[in-house]
Amino acid sequence: MDANALLLGVVVITALAFDFTNGFHDTANAMATSIATRALRPRIAVALSAVLNFAGAFLSLKVAATIASGIVDSGAVTLTVVFAGLVGGLAWNLLTWYFGIPSSSSHALIGGVVGATLIAAGSSAVKVEGLMSKVIVPAVLSPAFAGMVAIVGTFLVYRITWNVPKPIRTRGFRLGQIGSASMVSLAHGMNDAQKTMGVITLALLANHTIRPAEGTPFWVIVACALTISLGTYIGGWRVIRTLGKGLTEIESPQGFAAEGSSAAVILAASHFGFPLSTTHVCSGSIVGAGIGKRLAEVRWGVAGRMVTAWLITIPAAALVGAGAWKGADVIGGTGGVAVVFALAVAFAAALYLAARRVPVTHANVNAEWTGTLDPEKERVG
Repeated sequence: MDANALLLGVVVITALAFDFTNGFHDTANAMATSIATRALRPRIAVALSAVLNFAGAFLSLKVAATIASGIVDSGAVTLTVVFAGLVGGLAWNLLTWYFGIPSSSSHALIGGVVGATLIAAGSSAVKVEGLMSKVIVPAVLSPAFAGMVAIVGTFLVYRITWNVPKPIRTRGFRLGQIGSASMVSLAHGMNDAQKTMGVITLALLANHTIRPAEGTPFWVIVACALTISLGTYIGGWRVIRTLGKGLTEIESPQGFAAEGSSAAVILAASHFGFPLSTTHVCSGSIVGAGIGKRLAEVRWGVAGRMVTAWLITIPAAALVGAGAWKGADVIGGTGGVAVVFALAVAFAAALYLAARRVPVTHANVNAEWTGTLDPEKERVG
């Protein structure tokens, strides 16, 4: 096997590893509110989400095309650049998962690729107009828009059902949440699975394995769909707990309104090829659902930490992506890539072992929010 074929294999493996973390990191976007309101049992929720993520991955390829050709110049990108960008996105995904912070896998991936491209090929290889119009602007507008839709939706569902006995209303909206959460999962698969497809396609273009006119190969679509659905089934319980219990106490009508708002915004973005952050959208919807219910408590401290993570996601992932490329380049050849890959594996293993000290699982994900991620910690004050 020649060096290029070996390197391409490492890139594909790293891309699928990122896709896997995208699945368990973003399970919360679809199912956190349904789990919090007990509309679905945790294990059933992640299984349903996994199936729909898989199905959604086959519905469109517009987002994949944006990632493959709309952010950086594929002609200036090498396999090492793509690998380094993936390492940047993967590292940020794992770090935010460990702290239970709902951050954007999309922006982590894009940031990593942009950072690696900048240091390897210069600013001319980055399509700034595409980055601004298809990533930055939607990142700013989408949570605000989703939040406003959720505020109105939450107000209306409570207003329309104000004279319905609470037990009947709760039961009805829990059933409705099964449908609305399913739509979010389908939309997530339609948007997020395509991002990894786009990066693998970018690698295949860089290696001249395919021509630009050929588009994304079918095996790439299947591999990414399977991997993201498997990651979803594993369940990112740490992030699910933050979104479902940490932002606000969600009732079934609020969950229904939040999920419906998120699905509508994500599906619209996917139709137009925007690699939208489903985390931004769903978090904005949950905050909006909290605001939309009178006397509901929104924990602005938790929201503030999330927004801070959002602001630094792209630059932080870009910095790691640039560092990964530089490290691989200094060592040189496949040996440099192997060293960076080994460091990435060690980093992932260290975070996994650290997370086991404060385990969040399907059994305690719905425990009362204590002010920290730890379900067992006593509330202070």
